[in-house]
Amino acid sequence: MPTGYSRTLNSISPHQSKVMDMAPAKILVVDDDPAIRNLISRFLTRQSYQMESAEDGKSAMAVFESFNPDLVILDVNLPDANGYNLCQQMQSRTGVFVLMLTSRTDEADKIRGFTQGADDYITKPFGLSELGARVGAILKRQRTVTTGEQQCFIFDKLVIDPVRREVKLDGDLVPLTALEFDLLYFLAKNPGRVWRRAELIQEVWDYEYVGDQRVVDVHIGQIRKKIEIDTSQPALIQTVRGVGYKFEAPNGAKPEIE
Repeated sequence: MPTGYSRTLNSISPHQSKVMDMAPAKILVVDDDPAIRNLISRFLTRQSYQMESAEDGKSAMAVFESFNPDLVILDVNLPDANGYNLCQQMQSRTGVFVLMLTSRTDEADKIRGFTQGADDYITKPFGLSELGARVGAILKRQRTVTTGEQQCFIFDKLVIDPVRREVKLDGDLVPLTALEFDLLYFLAKNPGRVWRRAELIQEVWDYEYVGDQRVVDVHIGQIRKKIEIDTSQPALIQTVRGVGYKFEAPNGAKPEIE
């Protein structure tokens, strides 16, 4: 096991066991370090995930096209490619979930990953329990919605459909990442309520997040670029200074529900 990586392969948390009860997800690991690739692949295989791996950007895209993964665990630094660019390329094709691997501790680098469409990141060296929790939380976003969550929310020209996991504005599809959709949907379900960053992380990220809470600001900023008329004066997702964020229906109207 590479230095700094912890936890035995046989130890599985209750949360991860719950994820295993679902249909096996397909995961592609992309890292030029064979020890890390093998460690991740062995650990997640033991949890009944279908695994493939690649050592560089070129082979990663070839496997990506044939394997059609649900999640890509992607190293930022590859010998022949920039991980951020590869993330964008993959997501533009299938909207796949991406968990970035990085040895960098600079929050600016991690925030850059989020702006490029990454769903989450994990810093090397990492514990396998943390990796398992993050993988489980990301894939949980694929779950079938409950009966109470099946109604579309309509706010004037904005339509949020939790069944198709689609957002439309003026009839046009808004290209949100999975995490952006979850964050917008959660806020829209509770119009007018103010949420602190820590509360949003707990509710939407669905695991114990350790890091800069500015990641919430980054994702809010990305959503605003896609749904707000004027991002300098956002009308739908509003900042409550010193507290957090809230969703405001246009003109304070109640959402229509289909």
